[in-house]
Amino acid sequence: MKPISYTKTFKICAPIDTLFPLFTPEGEKKWVPGWDYESMMGTPELSEDYVFSTRKHDHGSSNAIWIVKRYDPASHFVQYYKIEPEAKIGVVSVKCVELETGRTDVRVTYRYIPLSKDGERFVSEFTEKVFEEYIGAWENLLVNYFMTDV
Repeated sequence: MKPISYTKTFKICAPIDTLFPLFTPEGEKKWVPGWDYESMMGTPELSEDYVFSTRKHDHGSSNAIWIVKRYDPASHFVQYYKIEPEAKIGVVSVKCVELETGRTDVRVTYRYIPLSKDGERFVSEFTEKVFEEYIGAWENLLVNYFMTDV
């Protein structure tokens, strides 16, 4: 089975410099219920080649090792490898673009590469509709975060 890739863009009423840091492992703790991670680097400061792990976080996944592929806070872009050795590799990209002060476009791309029969099954079931619902949940969580917690 071939890799799949989906992209979805949504708008959040928040300043880009407040929103973008929420797409780091430490930032996700603020708006994603149950999100936690373990840093292998001894610091929460994100940089390229930063390594962390999660336990069964999203899409019913297995434990995952994450590696920061690209981190460019000046252009509000971050990209991660999400490695689930028994199943699949994900490449997760988030790009924020300021539309106007206090309003930001968020473009999220997930690319999955299956590594096994389990990975192939996941990829076949992770349709564009499932992806859009998943990222729609991100949008709702972020809207709620900015309405209540900031």
